[in-house]
Amino acid sequence: MTQNLTHFDASGQAHMVDVSSKEQTHRRAVAQGRITMQPATFTKLSQGDAKKGDVLGVARLAGILAAKQTGALIPLCHPIPLTRVTVDFVTDVATSSVTCTASSETVGRTGVEMEALTAASIALLTIYDMLKAIDRGMVIDGIKLLEKHGGKSGSWVVESN
Repeated sequence: MTQNLTHFDASGQAHMVDVSSKEQTHRRAVAQGRITMQPATFTKLSQGDAKKGDVLGVARLAGILAAKQTGALIPLCHPIPLTRVTVDFVTDVATSSVTCTASSETVGRTGVEMEALTAASIALLTIYDMLKAIDRGMVIDGIKLLEKHGGKSGSWVVESN
């Protein structure tokens, strides 16, 4: 990889990238991840029988709130005004898993990939937190950026999902 890492200055010191000269454009990113659990845990989740309540509803809100806090969580990430965040879930009974897809949007000078990745990660961690009393062996995996649009570099979409 020959590209320069933008979060380091000429002397190798970490710094926040100056985005003041970048054009404001509509920017959108989509990220995804999955949590796999025991079939009995998945049944409790699917039937809404979890002791702590509506697991997916709480996880959706946690993901949205996390996206809004990304600049405070990741040291060199710009705090940006988000115009939209979505967090959606697809359950799969065959694999006892939940796939989370999160998207984030803004009109601004820097991208929203970290916000989408943070939303997906925290939503999945919230599912784990709410179900850990009955299944500590749940596995969160496959957290990745699926696509990003806007800005100088344009669009990027993962080749295989």
